[in-house]
Amino acid sequence: MNLNEKMNDILKIRKSLHMNDSHGIYECWDEMVKQLSENEADTLDYLNHCSDNDLYFVSEVFEDVSVNLKSDRFIQCLRKLDVKYPELEMTNDIDIAESYY
Repeated sequence: MNLNEKMNDILKIRKSLHMNDSHGIYECWDEMVKQLSENEADTLDYLNHCSDNDLYFVSEVFEDVSVNLKSDRFIQCLRKLDVKYPELEMTNDIDIAESYY
């Protein structure tokens, strides 16, 4: 199973959770971080092709992925996506992610 398929499965669960289901949300976050931290090239490819709706949910874990990847390329990718999808208002999340590595 490739990263896109894994993330689709995780995001399907994450999107179905009630906003007060902190246990379920944290489980999804942990799995997203694990998957997005395994291979930088795959992660960048995934992010560059993911929908704005999916990116909205993935942005919840930018900081943790940044800590694991410690990558300028990751931050640059996020900055480009921030320009592409300004309605997601990810700038602050990206600034924090950048400060974490």
